[in-house]
Formats: sequence, structure tokens, C-alpha cells
Amino acid sequence: MTYVARWQTIPEMVAGAADRFGDAEAVVDGPLRLSFSEVVDRIRCAAGAFADLGIGAGDRAAIWAPNSAEWIIAAFGLLTAGGVLVPVNTRFRIEEAADVIGRSAAKAVLVQQGFLGVEYTAPAGVPVIDLKSGFLGSGEPFSRPVQAADISDVIFTSGTTGRPKGVMMNHAQNLRLYEEWCDLADLRQGDRYLMVNPYFHTFGYKAGLIASFLRGATMLPVPVFEIEHAVELIARERITMLPGPPTLYHSLLAVPDKSGLRTLRAGVTGAADIPVELVRRVHEELPFQTLATGYGLTEAGTVTLSRPGDSFTDIATTAGVACDGVEIRIAGDGEVLVRGYTVMQGYLDDPVATAEAIDADGWLHTGDLGTLDQAGRLRIIGRKKDMFIVGGFNAYPAEIEGFLLEHPLVAQAAVIGVPDERLGEVGKAFVVRSVSADGRGPALSAEELIAWSRERMAGFKVPRSVEFLDELPVNATGKVMKDKLHEHSALSNRTARK
Repeated sequence: MTYVARWQTIPEMVAGAADRFGDAEAVVDGPLRLSFSEVVDRIRCAAGAFADLGIGAGDRAAIWAPNSAEWIIAAFGLLTAGGVLVPVNTRFRIEEAADVIGRSAAKAVLVQQGFLGVEYTAPAGVPVIDLKSGFLGSGEPFSRPVQAADISDVIFTSGTTGRPKGVMMNHAQNLRLYEEWCDLADLRQGDRYLMVNPYFHTFGYKAGLIASFLRGATMLPVPVFEIEHAVELIARERITMLPGPPTLYHSLLAVPDKSGLRTLRAGVTGAADIPVELVRRVHEELPFQTLATGYGLTEAGTVTLSRPGDSFTDIATTAGVACDGVEIRIAGDGEVLVRGYTVMQGYLDDPVATAEAIDADGWLHTGDLGTLDQAGRLRIIGRKKDMFIVGGFNAYPAEIEGFLLEHPLVAQAAVIGVPDERLGEVGKAFVVRSVSADGRGPALSAEELIAWSRERMAGFKVPRSVEFLDELPVNATGKVMKDKLHEHSALSNRTARK
């Protein structure tokens, strides 16, 4: 299929939303309600404010703030002024953020002072502007021409496995990919989209904001996810679209009274470690008419998605097939390789890391392990760095976690490899128990879960130890932080030996 671009740049597409959707509700943020015409007017004024600040074509500015209407206006105002967006993870500490802000050479940092009790700062000489200060409305309507191939954003990787790297994408890549995402995820004009995915992440900014401007969906930003508040918003605002990480759907499944969720129509999830059992339960217990599963990463955006009409088995057991214009192959060691227009332009100011990630033939080495079936559907087995070897056998945490989640008393599970004198490494499971409606359900012991596991999986896959936690450590995008579990396990071992 030949792709024909409707717009060359993100600012062109966003400005056109005022004509396409006019008075339809675009943003709902607490008492603030803005139509598409109104939000585009505010974006153009924000562009003028950035120009007055001295932001020129190609200059970078950072937004280090939670989801809000102001974040939306600031981001697209910056792009409309010809700038480059650098979203910063709200979970970063001052030193971590300063590293990202400094390396990106941001000319300004926009923050929400006082959010979660934090006073945000920036490296010396970089102005810090509060999104709530009135700055965004201080400029005259303005826009500066940009080109399709110009860099639109630099999104830094999560940093859970090393120093964050800045991923550069251009306007044309983003527009083409997320037009297709809208179709495959079943995002429709007039949908009401509850945005729990943080805007500093591709899932929130691109599959959230860019997609909503493309399609004409109402954006409802959520700064901090709390299940009770989310359920209230779903019922009051008649939410129809709710993508999120697997942890979001775990929370929805635990809601005792699901009557307030009845307007939900479409969901999208995906992760390297999404359990099959979770997808099955979402289909059976929640009101979603469609639930798309997919696979993606910052360096290539959305790589695969399930397709409308896919069977339940296909959706539950794979991450779908490659998006149009994207190729996937599996390397000899099982690593997933990706090639196509969605692959990043490179890491910011890091040609060595770029060359390590993208080989001479244009294949991006993802670091994920997977398989492809005859229909081209991708199944993610896990991360290369997560895989551990038990007596010569490769053990994949995602597969083991999927088995554990089939136990009725297991709500969440994460598995890591830990040292073992005889076998080299063995599995250790961290488990969050299910809670019964009355809070007095039967307790699950480690011995019982291990015995149950031995009946269902090969011996080398069975966790040798189980530790129960009240919650798993996750980052702001909902991914389980395996490095924290490794640290916790090592500390527990040292304490036990004393």
C-alpha cells in the first residue's frame, strides 16, 4: 500500500484540527474544557510566547511536568514555534533531570512547581518556567515553517538498564505511524480518551496526543493514576478509550463494582512482558469491545499491533503483525530486529551508541527476544538482559510470569534470575497476592505456589524461591523495574548471611 501524507508536519496537522473538528470538545482537565478551535488558538499564542523567549527553528525546550492541559498547549506551541520537544520523566530526581536537560541543550524548562511536593530546577543559565504562570498565554498568535524531515522531538529512554539516551524522531515519521495506530487501535472521532500514560513517554505523547489531534478525540489528562479517581472519571465523563500498560488493566480487574466502566469500548496495551492470562481476563471480565495488543519501543515507536478481526487466541498470545512499512526479523540469538521508516534518526549527540543500535543494513537491534509465526505475528519472549540460564537451559521471565498469573491467588508476578552454586542461575518470583472482596481470602504460601508451578512447567523454569510483596516496583510508564528487584534480592541475601 502506498502511503500518501495528508500533512507534512505536526503543527500543520494540529492547526487543521480547528477546521476539522471546530467546537467539538478537545481537552477536559478538571473544570477546564476547551474545544479544538480554542485549544489551537492557545497553542498559537504559546508559540508566540516561545518565539518571544528566543526559541528559534530547531531549538530544544524541555517539559518536566505531569499530564495537563498546559502540557498539551506547551508541547504543540513549542513545535508550532519551530522548536524541538524534549519531554522529561516526572519520576527523575533533580540530578537525573539535569543530566537530560543539559545533554539536550534545552533553552528552557517548563515545569509544574509543587507537583508531588517538588520544586523543579534546571542547570545554571536555563530558565525554569511554571506552566501555570500565564507564560503560555503571553504571546501573540505565531507559527514558524518547519519541514517534514525536521526533528520534532527527542525522547530519552527510561534509563532502567543504563544512562538514558535521547531518541530523535522527525515530523513525517510521527504523523505516518500514528495515523495507522488510530486505525488499528480503533480510535474514533468523538472518542473520550482517558490519558493515564505519561506524556513524557511515546505511549502518552504520540499514541495519546498526536493520535487524538489526528482523529478528533477528546483528551482527558490524568497527572497521577489512582484507580478510584480513574473509575470516577470513566463514569462521569463517559470514557470510551483507555490504553495503558498491563498494570492499568490489573487495577481495573480488581475494581469490585465494574458498573461504572460500562462506557469503555477500546483499549490498547503492550509490553515485553505482557502476560497472556491478563489479556484473557480483560476480554472476559471488562466491557472493552476491542483490546489491541502491540509491541513498541522508544527507538521505533509502535512496531506491531493486532488487527481488527484477529481471533482471541491471536490477540492473547502475540503482539500482532508489523505496521505498514516496517520489517521485522529474528536474529540467530533470538533478538528482534526492526527496519523501516519508524526507526529513529539516531541518538542525540551519540553516534557510537547509534551505530551499536542500528547496523549497516538499517536493522535496529531492540534488545528484546521474540519469535515470528507463519502469519508474521510477533511473540515477545523477554529481554536479552532478563534471560537467565538454568543448568544450560534458557529461561525467559515473561513466559514464567504468564504461567504464574494463571494461579487464581496471584494478581501480579515478576521473575528474575539469581545466582545458584549448582545451576549457575535459578528463578526467583516476586508475587502480589490477589485480594478477595472481603479481604479475608485464603493466603498463598511460597511452598504452595512452587508446588503448583512444578505441575505446569518444566523443572528448569520453576522458581526456586518466592517473595510476596504488597506491590511491584514500577516506573512511571508502568513497567516493572527488574533492576530494583535484583537490588532487593541482593540486599536480602546479604542480610540473611549476617
